Amino acid sequence: MRNFLLGSAFSFLLLIAVGTLALPQGGGSQAASSETYRQLNLFGDIFERVRNDYVEPSDDAELVEAAINGMLASLDPHSTYLNPKKFREMQVQTRGEFGGLGIEVTMDNGLVKVVTPIDDTPAARAGLKAGDLITHLDGTPVLGMTLSEAVEQMRGPVSSKIKISVQREGEDGPLDFEITRDVIKVQSVRSHAEDDIGYVRITTFNEQTEEGLKKALSSLKSEIGGDRIKGYVLDLRNNPGGLLDQAIAVADAFMDQGEIVSTRGRDEANQQRYNAREGDLTDGKPVVVLVNGGSASASEIVAGALQDHHRAIVLGTKSFGKGSVQTIIPIQGQGALRMTTARYYTPSGHSIQAKGIVPDIEVPQAKIELLEQRPRTSEADLRNRLAPEAEEEAAKAEGDSAKEAAPEAATPAGSDEDFQLLRALDLLRGLSLFHANAASR
Repeated sequence: MRNFLLGSAFSFLLLIAVGTLALPQGGGSQAASSETYRQLNLFGDIFERVRNDYVEPSDDAELVEAAINGMLASLDPHSTYLNPKKFREMQVQTRGEFGGLGIEVTMDNGLVKVVTPIDDTPAARAGLKAGDLITHLDGTPVLGMTLSEAVEQMRGPVSSKIKISVQREGEDGPLDFEITRDVIKVQSVRSHAEDDIGYVRITTFNEQTEEGLKKALSSLKSEIGGDRIKGYVLDLRNNPGGLLDQAIAVADAFMDQGEIVSTRGRDEANQQRYNAREGDLTDGKPVVVLVNGGSASASEIVAGALQDHHRAIVLGTKSFGKGSVQTIIPIQGQGALRMTTARYYTPSGHSIQAKGIVPDIEVPQAKIELLEQRPRTSEADLRNRLAPEAEEEAAKAEGDSAKEAAPEAATPAGSDEDFQLLRALDLLRGLSLFHANAASR
């Protein structure tokens, strides 16, 4: 299965002209070809004007690349030209594997901050910690670099070395680490047990996703116990998509049979359908899929397939609505063309393009907050009450009254409580209870 994702100016013109020469011969075709040549001449004239008369000198390659991107951008937002550098970066992202250190990073006041070192990677073994601020890479100051520039410098050939200097809270001076790069696999699947429910989050669909999902499901069965598991939450929120074949594999993991997705391009003869194979890795347990406005493309394929087959309940808010498929077409020595070549359709035949997946149960994300409780009133607070029989009892009553009057601590606003996840867990436990009661009748 192919992976789908979702020179000089004169050589550029020659390539287009060669394409027009392949047009069938005939009156109408010849007229269309003549008009195409006229438009190409117009492009050449404007290119020469810009090249010779623009207020500042311009780079020919940059002008041609901008022209190509302008042409593709006029088609749709997802078709684009990838120059060799961007093509390599895209390949790294979809492979989910590269030579590097194994740290998740962000920018903080011009420095690169370590969010977390990934377990069992060179960075973790060397002793880098969350919160470390990277100040120098091989002696070059990080200040002034963009995050992508710093990340590119930290990546490199496996077994090559890099020297990193960091500032760490509580340390008087900088700490230096010499780290040997190794193969780093991007962990697109994370999981943990929510008591008797398995939680699986997929952040992107790269070449490691299918393998990661299988490991996650196997680990959850061992941790919780296969018979004790009441269901699974599949979290696809803010997942922008990725490889089509990985989306099909993920949906297949929860299904025994039936169509997962179909793709239809310009030529009806190239329509393709992808079906599930026998073998539900979750043993038919109930599934809730979480989606939101950041769930796009491959995420929507999975959610749509499970929803249409009534294999899962989709919960959350409407998804992004990217219902198109992009094909990566390498151009020898010149990067690649990412072009929209098909639309995809859910098993029921619906296109979600610009519509999105509408959840079965709409649950906006919210913050859980306890309302402040009012002070309680007791007999001791009433006017003209009868006095206690002894002073000791009076003192005790006043102490108890004061204790009861103190408001209980409220959950801080903006805490990490995940309202949508909690609703999904409640739903799965409710379904389990319903089925158990129905079976006992």
